[in-house]
Amino acid sequence: MDLQIKKAEYCGTFVDMSQLPEGDIPEIALVGRSNVGKSSLINRLVNRKKLAKSSSTPGKTRTINYYLINASWYLVDLPGYGFAKVSKAEREKWGRMIENYLQNRSQLRGVMQLLDIRHPPHENDILMKNWLQHCDIPILMIATKADKISRGARQKNLIIIKKDLQLFETPLVFSAETGEGLNELAATIAEIINPVSE
Repeated sequence: MDLQIKKAEYCGTFVDMSQLPEGDIPEIALVGRSNVGKSSLINRLVNRKKLAKSSSTPGKTRTINYYLINASWYLVDLPGYGFAKVSKAEREKWGRMIENYLQNRSQLRGVMQLLDIRHPPHENDILMKNWLQHCDIPILMIATKADKISRGARQKNLIIIKKDLQLFETPLVFSAETGEGLNELAATIAEIINPVSE
């Protein structure tokens, strides 16, 4: 199935579950460590340069950001996890917010978990993946920043990521810079939003 994005709009920033949009529009959430390239992925996916603003300071996004796509589904950007420069209390607060959203949001159809292809998965990446699995939430693993690594190193790193996260499938390789992986990403999102019933 093809996913053509004709319209994308920023719908708001929320710090509390009670504020989130009502209704039954399906949602796909983005999770990943701070600075993994979530904003860049959103902008590339919707073909808009500055719809999602990336911060030069990792760990700055402390809110849940909503983007309405084609007036029919939401892309939900959750706070980046694992950034050390914020206080422990602050990190725990985000953790609770992310957990609460993932566990209790009935509109959630699946989660895109982003990993930086240049580095082995961090402990937080492994915890997040295991937790999503435990909650029975469909996960699409995406290895970002593919343009910043050589072809040889890429294959080696994908093997490490797959092994460390105990994945059956190799993560989708993506570059916001070159657009590599964009069509596969769009096709997978389309399947999650409109599953073909057997």
